Amino acid sequence: MLNPSEIDALFDPDLPAPAFWEQQYPTRQLPAGAEVTRFCPSPTGHAHIGGIHVAAIDAAIARQSGGTYFVRIEDTDQAREVEGAVDRFDRAFHHFGVASDETDTTGLYGPYTQSRRARIYQTYVRELLRQHRAYPCFATKDELEALRADQLAKKVPSGYYGQWAPWRDADDDAVREQLAAGVPYVVRFRSPGTDAGRTSFHDRIRGTIEMDDNRADTVILKTSDSPLRLPTYHLAHAVDDHLMGVTIVIRGDEWLSSVPVHHQLFDALGFPRIPYAHIAPLMKQEGKTRRKLSKRKDPEADVEFYAQAGYPSEAVLYYLRGLANGRLAEMPLDQALRERVRLEECGVTGALVDLPKLEDICADHVAALPGATILDRVKEWAKAYDLPLAEALENEEDLALRALAVERDGADNPRKDLRKWADFRTHYGFFFQQLFDLVTDPADPRLGGLAPNVVQELSRRLLDRYQPLEDGAAWFDQIRAVAAELDFADNAKAYKQNPDKYVGSIKEASQVVRVLLTGSTRSPALHLVAATLGEAEVRRRLDAVRTA
Repeated sequence: MLNPSEIDALFDPDLPAPAFWEQQYPTRQLPAGAEVTRFCPSPTGHAHIGGIHVAAIDAAIARQSGGTYFVRIEDTDQAREVEGAVDRFDRAFHHFGVASDETDTTGLYGPYTQSRRARIYQTYVRELLRQHRAYPCFATKDELEALRADQLAKKVPSGYYGQWAPWRDADDDAVREQLAAGVPYVVRFRSPGTDAGRTSFHDRIRGTIEMDDNRADTVILKTSDSPLRLPTYHLAHAVDDHLMGVTIVIRGDEWLSSVPVHHQLFDALGFPRIPYAHIAPLMKQEGKTRRKLSKRKDPEADVEFYAQAGYPSEAVLYYLRGLANGRLAEMPLDQALRERVRLEECGVTGALVDLPKLEDICADHVAALPGATILDRVKEWAKAYDLPLAEALENEEDLALRALAVERDGADNPRKDLRKWADFRTHYGFFFQQLFDLVTDPADPRLGGLAPNVVQELSRRLLDRYQPLEDGAAWFDQIRAVAAELDFADNAKAYKQNPDKYVGSIKEASQVVRVLLTGSTRSPALHLVAATLGEAEVRRRLDAVRTA
């Protein structure tokens, strides 16, 4: 065993003792029952909607109890860090209302980025070495691979333990020789090894769990040849959660199997154990089977998918809370966002992400919003994702509000064509001159295959008698009168009974007008569209195909 001076020589001479950090991070003063939670993303890629799901639960559990919730960036795996990932996380957290309650500027328990806490971790690693609860390991990658291959051949559990842990009880002189030669090393935690038996613990979601205790000597401090001595997640989260006053760790269930080693580390460090709650992953239906939602395979796994499409953030948050606690999905959105999230109601099998269901929720939510609110939200979205639309809305706000009122304001069954903000251009863009492409070709397939001269004559005659009438039936009678003059049947049934007698039915004639005014074969009631556009614009659009 290395003596204390030899251990201390492995670290900066001015490294503080644990008591220093305990003073720097005093016990939080919180009301009874208040919870402190954290969400800890690793900046190794895009933000996953499953992360927002867990963060939303973290934030709810803390805030509803009068406690606090914070985001801590776990960037100790710097080789895999993706540039700009932290900024993307920050935007996503703000977008969905799960931004940290504490930051380096406002919080007292930072830094909230692990790479800036390296000295803290080194203090505790040194302490574990001093207590013979950790040791330096000089095994190379090739040697570790050979150990794993041997375990595989012998069909024993993998890991660094027992006869496959050559540096665990290595001769002190051999250790000193390696250190003197400057051979790179990691620091491993000294587990109970092969003497480890069974252990049990209580998970706040899953209840009592029993499993094999940890026997492997887990790496807790990465290789010494790195310019920044950083820990692995195992040690870092134990130290940070203790010092930062976390009262419950809510995280994905991929960490469930690591609880035994984490409890061993808490015990070895002299920290009280912190309760865990492990969240099941979000799933996707694929044929008859379910699988985890994958960032590599599924666009909807990426948080940017929701931001770019413009799903209302509060509707997405409502949906995610409903996946966590089914009773919330049965409540109106505003109520569900106020209600408590209960860990004991979280399922132990992954909830299915159903985009059609989410879109239905969004449609119902948007349909109930005032037009001015919708306009503000669409403008905010368009500034980031559709600049021509943003410009059109800025230039013609009154027109946008009139368009949004069509078949919404005062309607018993308001339109639900807006599910996400990206839908605005599709369903309302035609109202704006700078976004609308005039239909000039009388043979345009959208016009239903009518003879071009019939389309042009229909447009000419309607223009000759057009009046901006307010009554819907009277307005439509103008189309009916022109259609009769051009030998369109008054109804589809008459046309089907004698197709040689007519050029089409009133349905085809109406479609011509609809396409000329909106560019689409589907639209709100034409008299409302015309009233919103105004007479001059209606005439301009009808005339475009006549003069082509």
